[in-house]
Amino acid sequence: MTGAEPLWSVATLVPLPVLLPLFAAGLTLALHRFATAQRVISVTALAATTAASAALVVAADSGPIVVDVGGWAAPVGIDLVADRLSALMLTVSGVMLLCVLLYSLGQGVPEGDTGDEKPGRVGDAIPVAIFHPTFLVLSAGVANAFLSGDLFNLYVGFEILLAASSVLLTLGGTAERIRAGSVYVIVALMSSLLILSAIGLVYAATGTVNMAQLAMRLPEIDPTVRLALQLLLLLAFGIKAAIFPLSAWLPDSYPTAPAPVTAVFAGLLTKVGVYAILRVQTLLFPVDETVDQVLLVLALLTMVIGILGAVAQNDVKRLLSFTLVSHIGFMIFGVALASEAGTAAAIYYVVHHISVQTALFLVVGLVEWRGGSTSLDKLGGLAKLAPGLALLFFVPALNLAGIPPMSGFLGKVGLLTEGVTNGSGLAWALVVGSVVTSLLTLYAVVKAWNKAFWQTAPPEIEPHVPLPRGMVWPTGALVAFGLLLTVAAGPLYGYAERAASASMDGHSYVDAVFPGGSERGTGESAEIVGESGGKSAGEPGGEAP
Repeated sequence: MTGAEPLWSVATLVPLPVLLPLFAAGLTLALHRFATAQRVISVTALAATTAASAALVVAADSGPIVVDVGGWAAPVGIDLVADRLSALMLTVSGVMLLCVLLYSLGQGVPEGDTGDEKPGRVGDAIPVAIFHPTFLVLSAGVANAFLSGDLFNLYVGFEILLAASSVLLTLGGTAERIRAGSVYVIVALMSSLLILSAIGLVYAATGTVNMAQLAMRLPEIDPTVRLALQLLLLLAFGIKAAIFPLSAWLPDSYPTAPAPVTAVFAGLLTKVGVYAILRVQTLLFPVDETVDQVLLVLALLTMVIGILGAVAQNDVKRLLSFTLVSHIGFMIFGVALASEAGTAAAIYYVVHHISVQTALFLVVGLVEWRGGSTSLDKLGGLAKLAPGLALLFFVPALNLAGIPPMSGFLGKVGLLTEGVTNGSGLAWALVVGSVVTSLLTLYAVVKAWNKAFWQTAPPEIEPHVPLPRGMVWPTGALVAFGLLLTVAAGPLYGYAERAASASMDGHSYVDAVFPGGSERGTGESAEIVGESGGKSAGEPGGEAP
């Protein structure tokens, strides 16, 4: 490094959300016999990751920040790209992961301890030695997927998620969890195979998997081939995002895991799939009316069928799992509108849903701790026994249903407004479907609220059982974060609009990786190998090795 080169730049922050959790995972694995050290390392790593992500939100507002991994410039090397969209997703996921980790510390006990084996209490504790390294690897996989500048590295992010989430889903080794984990792994492997096949075909058709270069080359290939590639990628990412009819695996898999694991899965993993759809639809493929109409139909079916499943449930975990599927439809609705306003509303709704859905599953973990069950027939009287818990459930439940003026309402208003502006028959059907889904969501959460908190308490529920503060405070913090999304809706929605504008245009992303690439076009894309763009870290741009 020469004296003219800075020792530190904002680009230094870009790889940290991947590197810090991976490094911490190695430390916690090495220190598996020291539970306190594991806790300190895990919390410190995720807090630092969240801080770095928040700094990237500010820095990326002036343009994408690119890091050439290992100093090898794109398209030969791998790029990590922090733009407005990826930085925002990183920050929200960081807050969620940190809160869930703190919650798990309040619920879990070190392996070997003994205690009350009542369901939902110590008997459902997290095995610490396994949990911490796996949870940190999961965090690294999420960050890698959000920051990835090429399709193959995005696939690697999904595989890291698959490996870590499979372990987390089967923690405890019960028959039910092993069965659910087996289904989850089979479905995930199938979608991974589809992603890998699509990447191979994309490379065969274009000669690259770098997303910035693909944005230049894909418009020039045969339209039929481009459509086939687009549909194959959408199919693979649709499984990850749990879009109907590819969502049947989710309600059977998520409810079996411990509360912190279920919260992470519900709040985040499906959103990585939605992010992948949003990225490829806005950056790689031009607006295609036929594909957008198909997505609108799938969004409507996902909304309606998901929420009908939720209404039919009598277990609060399964009920929330079906609402999770249903509300994925709102996000796909925004993507399918293929406009800046629709994309902005979808981004805002993703941020809202990550926080609210995670908070609700953490509250359900507290309900299970206090009441000993998640079956609505076996719960009751919790409003009197634990009034604070009743409030913690009530606030995010109303937010999920979209009661004004909460963030759920604001996101839905943005989607409905753009649907009306679109004016097509399918868009109007989605507007009606969105309203019906919101009303049925309200019915489902009110049913759960009435049964769990207001019906007569069964004799099995003990009258005096204090809730662990280590579980209550992180849950309250995440509920408060959901309210903050409402208070800060103006700046946040404005940021989402700028993220949507840059994503739909694509020029800033391409130019950050390949300076001037969006103007030179595909005919010269092969000539810009070795150039690094934007605020690049590593070796200065030049000829690739």
